[in-house]
Amino acid sequence: MTTRLEEIKSELAAQEKVIPEASAKRDAATKRAQTIEGEMGEFSKDKGGKIKQLKKRLATLKEALPAAEEKMKECQRVAQEATLEKEELESEIIELQTQADNGDAAIAALTAEHEEIEATLARAREELDDTQAALSRVSKKLQVFDKELGELDELHRSKQSHATTLQLESEQLAHELERAESAQGQHGQKMAALTKEHAWIADQQHAFGQEGTAYDFVTNDPVQARRRLRKLEGQVASMRKTTNTAVMTNIESVTKREAALKQMLKTVVRDKRKIEDTIQSLDKYKVETLERTWQLVDKDFGAIFGELLPGNTSRLETLEGQPLAAGLAIRVSLGGVWKQSLAELSGGQRSLIALSLILSLLQFKPAPMYVLDEIDAALDPSHTQNIGQLFRTRFKGSQFIVVSLKEGMFNNANVVFRARFRNGISMVDRLAHD
Repeated sequence: MTTRLEEIKSELAAQEKVIPEASAKRDAATKRAQTIEGEMGEFSKDKGGKIKQLKKRLATLKEALPAAEEKMKECQRVAQEATLEKEELESEIIELQTQADNGDAAIAALTAEHEEIEATLARAREELDDTQAALSRVSKKLQVFDKELGELDELHRSKQSHATTLQLESEQLAHELERAESAQGQHGQKMAALTKEHAWIADQQHAFGQEGTAYDFVTNDPVQARRRLRKLEGQVASMRKTTNTAVMTNIESVTKREAALKQMLKTVVRDKRKIEDTIQSLDKYKVETLERTWQLVDKDFGAIFGELLPGNTSRLETLEGQPLAAGLAIRVSLGGVWKQSLAELSGGQRSLIALSLILSLLQFKPAPMYVLDEIDAALDPSHTQNIGQLFRTRFKGSQFIVVSLKEGMFNNANVVFRARFRNGISMVDRLAHD
């Protein structure tokens, strides 16, 4: 469009140069007439000599008059044509300027929409990054929780093992207590016999007292007490190796840690719920966007195919028993009969279906420029004509660069560049259509 505007301005400048030349010639002719009038005044003073001179000059002027008149007419015609062409060029410049303004407005709208889409995409990416970061944090927390739960399980098993050991030792001590009580009874009988046999034992018992004295061998058997002392010392030494004396402190620490882990688990569950809600909202938005896109593209798909192949239609349908995200199937109606498969169509009809689907997608998200290479190669001239008209009517705000070999496409083009080969050199001719 800019190149065409520059060419028009160049032609207008050339025509404006011709107009001053014609005006200059007209001014020269006016001055010449004034000079003749002056000479006629001089003629009245010297009629004889002037008459001869004027006759001679008149004859010369008469001979030059037809050519001057013809040249003047030519200049007037050129000036008139230049004026008309100038008016046409000015009108075309105004129209092109209007088109340029409309194009700028369309570009501004597309730029704004592009920026809005980029902003939406950026927000979606930020939300996705936040979601992924939250998932990563949750995964790390869960790993820490799993590790701590494993430690707690190990500590629990250790405590259970220790409790079992203590229970066994308690039972063993009970058995030893029973044996000690039995031995005490036997020792009492033996002591009674010794007291009866030896009279001094009774004197000693009377002197010091039976209970609470060093001679109270009924209650305190020295041999048994010594054995029991050694055994108890061995048990204490053994229990010190397997028993944690700071177990109460550890239990309190583990209890606090368990409370903190439970609180962290609540936080993780709450974050997980928020993440799941976000994922559900994103899935809902995706489904709604797919639904809206499908409806708009399906509408344009059928309309474009009807324009390319009049009297027929097509549509996009969801797969049987599948959601929209699983894909869509193309259905084509030719002559009022819906085809079961695209394999029933000819090569040209499949080309039209593919072109209709591509153009419907492009119309949903238009671009300022398209480059197409022989899309009408497998089509009849009538279909090529329909494609060219479709470009003109449905994509007014876009520019198409189309490679084609058929007149149907040329007739709908604003500018045609014809490539030919002459004398071993490629030549390109530019032809602009009104």
